[in-house]
Amino acid sequence: MIRLVVGLGNPGKDYERTRHNAGFWLVERFASSSGITLRKDPKFKALVGKHADGAWLLLPQSFMNLSGQPVQMLAGFFKIKPEEVLVVHDELDFEPGVARLKQGGGIAGHNGLKDISQRLASHDYWRLRLGVGRPPAGTQGGDYVLHKPSVEEKAAIDQAIDRSLQVLPEMLKGDMQGATHKLHSSEPKPVEKKAAVEKKEPPKKEIPVKEPEKQPEPKKTGLLGSLFGKK
Repeated sequence: MIRLVVGLGNPGKDYERTRHNAGFWLVERFASSSGITLRKDPKFKALVGKHADGAWLLLPQSFMNLSGQPVQMLAGFFKIKPEEVLVVHDELDFEPGVARLKQGGGIAGHNGLKDISQRLASHDYWRLRLGVGRPPAGTQGGDYVLHKPSVEEKAAIDQAIDRSLQVLPEMLKGDMQGATHKLHSSEPKPVEKKAAVEKKEPPKKEIPVKEPEKQPEPKKTGLLGSLFGKK
C-alpha cells in the first residue's frame, strides 16, 4: 500500500515548466482530479494534501537537491515506511512518453533521489519514472532538465502522465504488480524509423566515340613527284 506520493521538482515560476518538474506535474494533476487542495505546510517545508484513501500527497518546496528533508519529516511524523512511499520523478534514460514503475534501484545521478535515499537510509521506496529524453551531444544533463521540453515532447510526457494516473488508484490500494503490468503494457510502441531507400540513377547511355577520319595523303608534285611518283 502506498501512503505517501511525492512529486519531485523545483519551486517557483522559473522552474514550473521545466523537465525537472515532471513529478510535480503528475501530483498536481492527481490532486486536481481528486478534488484535493495542496496547502503549504511550513512544518514539512512542502505543499501537502490528503487523498480520500488516506494517502498523503507531497510537493517539497525546498530545491531538488534537498527534497529528502520534507519526505523524511512527513514519513517520520506519520510512521510511513520506505516501501509505502512512491516518488514521481523525471528520467533521462527514457524517451518522452515512457512511464515505468519500479521499487528500489540506482539513482542515476538524480539529486532528488540521492537526498531522499540518504534521508530515509533506504532505496526501498517505489519510483514512478517519467521519461524526458536524453540531452543532445554537448549538453549536460543538469542543464537539459532545467529547460522546457518542446511542444511535441510535452505532449508525449502528458500522455505518459495520463496513463500513470489511470493506475495510481491501484498503487494506493497496494496492487503494485497489477498497476505495473497495466502501465507497462499500455505503453505505445515506438515508431520504427524506415530506412532511407537509396535511389538508383538510371544507367547513363554511352556516347559512341567516332574515330577520326583518315585524311588523304597529299599529292606529290614537282621534283618529289618525279622522284617518288608511280612507276
